[in-house]
Amino acid sequence: MLEESLCASGYVVMRAYSGTEALLLLESAAFDLVLLDLMLPGIGGEQVLGHINSVPVIVMSAKADIDSKVDLLLGGARDYITKPFNMKELLARIEVQLRNEFSRGGSKILKFKNLELDTATRFATAGGQRVHLTRTEYAVLKLLMQNPAQVVTKSQILDRISEDTPDCTESSLKMHISNLRGKLRRAGGRDFIEAVWGIGFKMKEN
Repeated sequence: MLEESLCASGYVVMRAYSGTEALLLLESAAFDLVLLDLMLPGIGGEQVLGHINSVPVIVMSAKADIDSKVDLLLGGARDYITKPFNMKELLARIEVQLRNEFSRGGSKILKFKNLELDTATRFATAGGQRVHLTRTEYAVLKLLMQNPAQVVTKSQILDRISEDTPDCTESSLKMHISNLRGKLRRAGGRDFIEAVWGIGFKMKEN
């Protein structure tokens, strides 16, 4: 239910069923924010928190005592919300954390194969060559590189990039991605993005 609500609000979500799976996801993809439950099978939420660096974490837990909250906040969590909670409140807390993270201007280098994207300068480098991107191409590439193992639907792409590129429409999206794929192929010597027929696009593994 939480995943469905977040997707309906325009977020791209990757869900982990255990602490072990969460750590694997954190190694394989870049995230803007982590929602962390404490009661996880395998490795518990407190242990997972210790492995998360440079990503804001909102802890979701039924533990309501002050000592637990203080320990987790001092242990690296940015925020703490007690179950059960109202979805509107969680969405507001997410927005605040993402806005704060953006205002800090922290630079992140997203990497995939021999492709790099600097989110501070918005420069892409493929095979050691600088790739000049349009605003729409940058927004699409950033979204795909943040979710390299996931197919991102066309509607999700349009929702997520609409603030930066309001002129991008469903009919023009295909052209933008085609141009982006061509630029990256010429610089890096391989295809970095693949179309998943009838669904959307993802980073190409092979």
